[in-house]
Amino acid sequence: MKILKLTSESKKDLLNTLLKRSPNNYGQFESAVSGIVSSVRERGDEAVFEYTKRFDKCEIDASNIRVTKEEIKEAYQKVDEKLVEVMKRAADNIRVFHEKQLHNSWIDMNEDGTMLGQKITPIEFSGVYVPGGKAAYPSSVLMNVIPAKVAGVKRIIMTTPPDAEGKVYAGTLVAADIAGVDEIYKAGGAQAIAAMAFGTDSIPKVDKITGPGNIYVALAKKACFGYVSIDSIAGPSEILIIADETANPLYVASDLLSQAEHDEMASAILITTNEALAKEVSAQADRLAEELSRTEIIKKSLDNYGYILLADTMEDAIGAANEIASEHLEILTANPYEIMTKINNAGAIFLGEYSSEPLGDYYAGPNHILPTSGTAKFFSPLNVDDFTKKTSIISYSKEALSKVHEDIELFAESEGLTAHANSIKVRFEQ
Repeated sequence: MKILKLTSESKKDLLNTLLKRSPNNYGQFESAVSGIVSSVRERGDEAVFEYTKRFDKCEIDASNIRVTKEEIKEAYQKVDEKLVEVMKRAADNIRVFHEKQLHNSWIDMNEDGTMLGQKITPIEFSGVYVPGGKAAYPSSVLMNVIPAKVAGVKRIIMTTPPDAEGKVYAGTLVAADIAGVDEIYKAGGAQAIAAMAFGTDSIPKVDKITGPGNIYVALAKKACFGYVSIDSIAGPSEILIIADETANPLYVASDLLSQAEHDEMASAILITTNEALAKEVSAQADRLAEELSRTEIIKKSLDNYGYILLADTMEDAIGAANEIASEHLEILTANPYEIMTKINNAGAIFLGEYSSEPLGDYYAGPNHILPTSGTAKFFSPLNVDDFTKKTSIISYSKEALSKVHEDIELFAESEGLTAHANSIKVRFEQ
């Protein structure tokens, strides 16, 4: 891995390099995605079936697009029983964590005759996209579906691409069943996003779409935003580790590679104040990259977006971490909790050497659908609030309004909105 001195110039260059990975820079794919989205919107099922045949080499029609109960039973036979139990335990952890995020409706009644409040209502219909093939991640099924269930979403569907034989990855089906998905459809890519956004004869229109996907899926979500709500337009995976001389270089290198193996555009960054650690982590990372199964992906990721930055002080390291605003942030220092209080921008923070990032990916409970490409500066992990709506409640008595009506009329008239002012004024002219 590259070892660089952390300076204002190297930090600027790094941020510019990382931003090139953002979905906002996928312009060369937008026209293709736009064509797919428009075709599905106009032709519905016919377009979905055509794209499924073209991209997934599979003949799908209205008679077999929906996954049957028998197919789900068959999936359970293909997945190791121990893995099924692990999924169930992970689901329990995810559910317990997200239940703590629930908010209650509230109303304040005041003696002056005013009543103000907020009504919390779950959205009615949610759709989850799940990639297929080598990118099939049952863990993401749990992370997308369970917060929606906890929020009280009444109906949840899932779309996921079939293989050439018309089968869906067994682990995906088992995870969907454990999480409580109501319907599963064999459709992938931009066409599946468009189908959920606009509805077809076979796939119903939903209120919100969540879930990861490739460039085409990300851009389809962007194109459909406004017709339907979305979670985010996710970019490639990221990890940033802040470490000092107390960190174990093998642990650090292993954690960096845990994200580098996602794809060639994944980012893995170490910021440290210790040069000896930097050199050892670089050596360990190069060694591990040769031994792990996704060697080529890891090497390309590290070559393009892997960095070890040497900082003069821990404050400099923290400042750089806040500017990068990484999806995953590990703190492997003598005082991780103290440093954590100074971190303002991160999707998820992992504290200490036994809190490796995959703990959050699979099992701990917090959501692993996290903001990427620096958007942790203003976005949050997927959570229960993403599946609820907040409606304001306002009620004034005549007595309460009489005390403030002139204020409201003056405000409205100052904006030139005389009809606004009049709707208040007429109540006191009799």
